[in-house]
Amino acid sequence: MSNDRYTSPLSERYASKEMQYIFSPDKKFRTWRKLWIALAEAENELGLKNEKGEPAITSEQIEELKSHAEDINYEVAKEREKLVRHDVMSHVYAYGVQCPGAAGIIHLGATSCYVGDNTDIIVMSEALELVRVKLINVIDKLAAFALEYKDLPTLAFTHFQPAQPTTAGKRATLWIQEFMMDLEDLDYVISTIKLLGSKGTTGTQASFMELFDGDEEKVKKLETIIADKMGFSGCFPVSGQTYSRKLDTRVLNVLAGIAASAHKFACDIRLLQHLKEVEEPFEKNQIGSSAMAYKRNPMRCERITSLSRYVMSDVTNAMYTSACQWFERTLDDSANKRISIPEGFLATDGILDLLANVADGLVVYDKVIEKHLMAELPFMATENIMMDAVKAGGNRQELHEEIRGLSMKAGENVKKYGRENNLLQLIAESDKFPVGEEELKGALQPSKYTGRAASQVEEYIKEFVQPVLDANKDILGIKAEITV
Repeated sequence: MSNDRYTSPLSERYASKEMQYIFSPDKKFRTWRKLWIALAEAENELGLKNEKGEPAITSEQIEELKSHAEDINYEVAKEREKLVRHDVMSHVYAYGVQCPGAAGIIHLGATSCYVGDNTDIIVMSEALELVRVKLINVIDKLAAFALEYKDLPTLAFTHFQPAQPTTAGKRATLWIQEFMMDLEDLDYVISTIKLLGSKGTTGTQASFMELFDGDEEKVKKLETIIADKMGFSGCFPVSGQTYSRKLDTRVLNVLAGIAASAHKFACDIRLLQHLKEVEEPFEKNQIGSSAMAYKRNPMRCERITSLSRYVMSDVTNAMYTSACQWFERTLDDSANKRISIPEGFLATDGILDLLANVADGLVVYDKVIEKHLMAELPFMATENIMMDAVKAGGNRQELHEEIRGLSMKAGENVKKYGRENNLLQLIAESDKFPVGEEELKGALQPSKYTGRAASQVEEYIKEFVQPVLDANKDILGIKAEITV
């Protein structure tokens, strides 16, 4: 690490080595060579002839290209680029230096976008697959948490005000469901990505029509062969010089969706940590505050929200770029794409590693949860208490008015004077309720007020989540590594 120049925090602090490599120059240039090999093979298989009627590309030339597919002579390419100021042609030249017998057929009929745009799509596809692996592992860890705490009653909140109880596990299913929706979107985008193919300078395939003497079927077949060799189902049916930048908006929208779900989860944990009910992992030697030694700040969830905010805003880059592409192409996409696409992925990768780390180590303080719940439960039990009194012969309207007044008095005791909630005592002392305080306390079983929460957890995990986990069991069990 150099200390005298800027380095991206995404590389130094947040993103994994795997994701960083996917967007590395080495990955890009190796993919260029694979695409040149695929093009040469496809042209050979389709019987491309030279002016003498002989094969324009031989199997020997292809084997020569393959023999140097991985050992890129970067210094040669670098020196050549200083001279010609063109990265693609510099690498065509460098490849030709290593493969003199095939130098004349490298990149035959193609434009720079053949390697540039197809590589961008390949790289994004691989990055999406890594995102998918990590997202499913996050879902797996949260599913385990949901099942473990499916029966633990906890105070629910609407508007961050105490509401009817739920369970800690049921709350976790709300997080899981949003990530499952993200997975659906992710799988759809992955399944529909296509290569640019070999479209030529304005998307008309004119250069390849020239090569194949106007044989449209061979020109069409050329793309099918290339797509198959590169592991894709097909190519975009039409394009300008570049693939539609609409694809970039779809990809970043998926990342932004994951970021939004992550933000929601992390904010909930931060609020719960304030309540001292649930905490993110806190390591033995971790320092929460430089000034306040007792503090245990939710720094990982704060980092999730921070990175998520970046990813959610990053999607507008792709939208503006897509909207501004004039006719068959402009170059105002290039500089922006070089930043917004990789950094969107690197940030999402960091978010998912943090999510997995937090989900795998959540600490639940059930006694604090119980204390908070029991402080509010008397208010929530009033409906049941009132219904029991009606069954015993009371008047519903009179009982409602009485319990409303007693609830306000008990609330004032809590909020104005800082006293314990004495609503049950007030109800027991009222002559309108034929029940004693001990009997009322006995009725305050939290599980009576959580409805179908536990059953919902079991049903949701079994019917919707577990089938996905079972189908992806070979990628489960990843341990998330975080740098700081």
